Amino acid sequence: MSSIQVLDRAASLLDALAQYEHPVSLKILSADSQLHPSTAFRILGALIDNGFVERNAASAYFLGRKLAKLATHVKHGLDIRTEARDIMDKLRDEIGETVNLTIREGDEIIYIERSTAKRMMRVEQIVGSRAPLHVTAIGKLMLAELGLGFIAAYASRTGLPAYTKHTLTQPEALQQHAFEAQAKGFALDNEEAELGVGCIGVLLRDGQGNVVGGLSISAPIERRKEEWIPLVRQAATAISARLA
Repeated sequence: MSSIQVLDRAASLLDALAQYEHPVSLKILSADSQLHPSTAFRILGALIDNGFVERNAASAYFLGRKLAKLATHVKHGLDIRTEARDIMDKLRDEIGETVNLTIREGDEIIYIERSTAKRMMRVEQIVGSRAPLHVTAIGKLMLAELGLGFIAAYASRTGLPAYTKHTLTQPEALQQHAFEAQAKGFALDNEEAELGVGCIGVLLRDGQGNVVGGLSISAPIERRKEEWIPLVRQAATAISARLA
């Protein structure tokens, strides 16, 4: 098998995986990619070794975390952090609170950039830190985008651990909250990750409408204001326009 042929077959498997919102079996991937199961198994193994695919305890496959990292660099070599930075700073100055830029990696979001509020009492998320999807505003929007099947699988494998008394720990409540937020175009974190902290989050999309990250503001819950929502949405639209 030539190296070009291997790349073509690996691409067909990645395309097949991308069609599903939940981990899928080798049998399904073999059928979708029209590859013999043994061939698909070997190539999937190589993709796992390189971080492009992951496999769960039930031997089902899903897209890997390395792809999420690569997704921060959208087409034409644009760096989402570079494109977002000045817009984040402008939003920070308008509302006086910390602005965060995040991406999804597996079952977590990662904070990849921030614009820190210029005030003594503020909320700061450390760049590189992570949080489970179900406890953050952006994470809940991403869960809604991934669909019911993914949410059910996520709830099953994580157990929806509580971080505060406000964390959504029941799958039905999480689903309802996530889809209501999706319909509104923004989500709130109501002290679900940390007591005393509230967030407003909006998704970022590329030119094809694919989710590439999230923009959020973090503030002490008593300072968070609903009138910030249009400002956050406008900033997210401006960043998405650059990525398109």
